[in-house]
Amino acid sequence: MKLSSIGEFGFIKRISETFNQKLPEGIVGIGDDCAVIPIDKNSCLLVTTDMLVEDVHFMKEKISPFELGYKSLAVNLSDIAGMGGKPESAYISIAIPSETEVEWLDEFYEGVHNLANSEKILLLGGDTTKSPDKLVINFTMLGKAKPDCIKYRSTAKVNDIICVTDYVGDSGGGLMILLGDLEMNSDSSYLVQRHHKPHPQIQEGMWLASKPEVHAMMDISDGIDSDIQRIMESSGCGALIELNKLPISPALRRVSAKYNWDPLEISASGGEDYCLLVTVEPDAYENLASEFKSKFNRELTNIGVIKDKDYGLQYIKNGIKAQLKKHGYDHFV
Repeated sequence: MKLSSIGEFGFIKRISETFNQKLPEGIVGIGDDCAVIPIDKNSCLLVTTDMLVEDVHFMKEKISPFELGYKSLAVNLSDIAGMGGKPESAYISIAIPSETEVEWLDEFYEGVHNLANSEKILLLGGDTTKSPDKLVINFTMLGKAKPDCIKYRSTAKVNDIICVTDYVGDSGGGLMILLGDLEMNSDSSYLVQRHHKPHPQIQEGMWLASKPEVHAMMDISDGIDSDIQRIMESSGCGALIELNKLPISPALRRVSAKYNWDPLEISASGGEDYCLLVTVEPDAYENLASEFKSKFNRELTNIGVIKDKDYGLQYIKNGIKAQLKKHGYDHFV
């Protein structure tokens, strides 16, 4: 059996079935944005790790070393945000080709330091080794949260409103610009920046996690089409996504019109937006969305509803059933 036949998430499920058995009480292992390890009755340790591989996750010639350092840390911070935690310390393991310029590495670590400093994260160690060919970057991130303020993928409830906390599709649009070597203007530069320098929504995650009407939460790393399925699998539910409700930035709309792209398709299937995907008790949504906008000056956008498990995943566009031509990211499919 080839790995491509089960895909990234099938492989993770195969591993978790073994390693999640007989975990000590209170510990949450493989299957969420972070592992959860109780410290005491008032706090838990959150642990996450993310690897970026040259020519898989980034094109070294298309991104500045500063931006790559910034993004490498940001994607890990986003996992902590996805569970409502406060990130505290980071550890980097990096495999470097020997011909790499020291000045390039200096700028890379300037990007790491810039984000770590602004978010008050301590970089406390890691490992450095030689790579025979490509650059490989792996961060491990530790954070903390109160046990009753941690949000999981497994706690969505039927009839919950499905929400996102920012525009979706900008990063996917930025990647398409880079892959196509397309003309750079203010709109395309904005989209490329959204791809290269995502903003981890730490404060938004902590605020949402403090609300009991918020049931399930995770960050959007692989695209809505992929990530909603992680919530469905963990919560044992289905989902209806209304494509015409996806929040799309004016820049993505303009660039899509110019190149005849489908912005709804990009917004549903493009990954690396690193905003939050949330399910909310239906009667509480309006008040929560109003409070969210007042606090963060952005919409908490309703994009669908949680259904029972037999419903599966369905899309509609302007009330008519729809299909995606492209689906969310999977490394091995």
